[in-house]
Amino acid sequence: MSDKPSLIKRIFVLLWKTINGTRKLILNVIFFGFLLALIVAMNIDDSVNIETGSALVLNLSGSIVEQKRQVDPFEEAMKSGKNNDGQGEILLADVLNVIDNAAHDTRISSIVLDMGHLRWTGISKLQSIGDALIQFKESGKPVIAQANSYGQNQYFLASFADTIYLNPQGGVELEGLSRYRQYYKSALEKLKVKAHIFRVGTFKSAVEPYIRDDMSPAAKEANLALLNDIWSSYQGVVADNRNIAGDDLVLNSERYLAELDKAEGQSAEMALNMNWVDELATSESFRLKMLDLVGQARDGDSFKQIGFHDYLSLTAKHPLLYTNDTVGIIVAKGTILNGNQPAGNIGGESTSELLRKARFDDQVKAVVLRVDSPGGSAFASEQIRQEVLALKTAGKPVVVSMGSYAASGGYWISASADYIYATPTTLTGSIGIFGMITTFEDSLSSIGIHTDGVATSEWAGISVAKGLTPGIKDVIQRHVERGYHDFISLVANERDMSLDDVDSIAQGRVWSGRKALSLGLVDELGDLKQAVAKAAQMAELDDFDSEIIEQDLTPQEQFIQEMFASASAYLPKSVSHSSVIEQLLSQWSSAIDEFRSFDDPKGMYLYCDTCNF
Repeated sequence: MSDKPSLIKRIFVLLWKTINGTRKLILNVIFFGFLLALIVAMNIDDSVNIETGSALVLNLSGSIVEQKRQVDPFEEAMKSGKNNDGQGEILLADVLNVIDNAAHDTRISSIVLDMGHLRWTGISKLQSIGDALIQFKESGKPVIAQANSYGQNQYFLASFADTIYLNPQGGVELEGLSRYRQYYKSALEKLKVKAHIFRVGTFKSAVEPYIRDDMSPAAKEANLALLNDIWSSYQGVVADNRNIAGDDLVLNSERYLAELDKAEGQSAEMALNMNWVDELATSESFRLKMLDLVGQARDGDSFKQIGFHDYLSLTAKHPLLYTNDTVGIIVAKGTILNGNQPAGNIGGESTSELLRKARFDDQVKAVVLRVDSPGGSAFASEQIRQEVLALKTAGKPVVVSMGSYAASGGYWISASADYIYATPTTLTGSIGIFGMITTFEDSLSSIGIHTDGVATSEWAGISVAKGLTPGIKDVIQRHVERGYHDFISLVANERDMSLDDVDSIAQGRVWSGRKALSLGLVDELGDLKQAVAKAAQMAELDDFDSEIIEQDLTPQEQFIQEMFASASAYLPKSVSHSSVIEQLLSQWSSAIDEFRSFDDPKGMYLYCDTCNF
């Protein structure tokens, strides 16, 4: 006898589940909406407004990115509030728009740079903000930097200020650039883990940690040349901004000690003597100086001011109905992976879909592909490049604008564009390819576990619990070699170079944007704004709009995102502390997750590990 419920009972059960699920959804929306309203009500004194003559305080906190990762909207709102502790993300485009609006806003009298919680951000992005600050100063309004101390990133931006203030107990920490990493060869041998490496490229060093205990001479040569090139750009900009010699930025230990002795051991006094800063000021003395400059706020004892997030909420552009010809901007930010990926990563399917969306939109006449990626899957990279070719075939020019890096797979998806822009400090090239398979037959054998059986072919028996036969290794290596040949052939064809010329600058080596220009890998040095103008020129557009083409959200996702985003500026500060051990574990976990996420069908990757210094 069957225990299966009757059809009528199953219908009622399904109906009840549907009703109950809808009930829970509505209650959750009401509950979280009430909770959000309560939090906002507890943390907002009155509506945001701007007093005439106010200073715009650019309290940049967290990481500055081309595209935000897709995360839970409540979590994002908590992290992006105006008092966050550096855990959130800020869009570069938002920073540039805020500075541009402030330059033309008669209510804004000056900009104060407050970057105490600014995390690591690529020099290319910092340079874009610096360029915007230079344009702001052309309006006759001053830029002022104030901090308890300046790290290397913060100081780069501070150097664009007219006046730099430093706390008398603070300091300026300039140390240059370095590239160090952990190597696991001996550890893998002790664990009896075999790492089977397949690569082409003398300088393709992403796999070195698994086959060496130190950095190879070739990798040291390439990394040092790259770091010197990038540091030269940093040094040149800051030295020019501060009107000091480049050699006065990072001092050798002997000179540092001498300068410190002159300042009687006071780091802040030393920074003042070296002309790194203009004046020493406590928080209170800085408040008094700003009161003299811009006046006192109507409420409280502070000077007249408005913070970055508040000003952004007042000046954010509302969605427009684009009626003119449009230059579409597609952001390709993150690791290149297969399939559909959320914002913050590049998906072979999802990014291709954005390119198709631009191709079939009659209003989009040209496309700027903004690339900020160290690469990833070879298959997904080619998938995206094919869509770039389809756009060009449809008569729509494609211009690439490279951000902090566009290397390996990031260069693969860029190579077929009609025109390529890079910044002087963009990390690009890394034209090489690798594959890696780890097997554990010896590890398992050491604890008494053995693998045995039968198969109709040596391919059917491939397993991480078994070794690879010499024949299989040869086949994989041949595929990798073919992939490398395809890569340099692609570059040679698109950049009008010979195979030998490309091979001589390939081999997995990473170049700065300035060097890439001289090598013929890019067409011009410039930022996103110049790339958009170039795309419009190539499409012969006189009057045009620009539009970021993004993944479509469901109505529910859009509602939740807008609800939380509108209140994020009023959410309370969240506090987070992490020990050195936690930070190391987080780095190792991220590195492992990154490699685990690679799922190229052929196991071949176009990835620039050198880009992560």
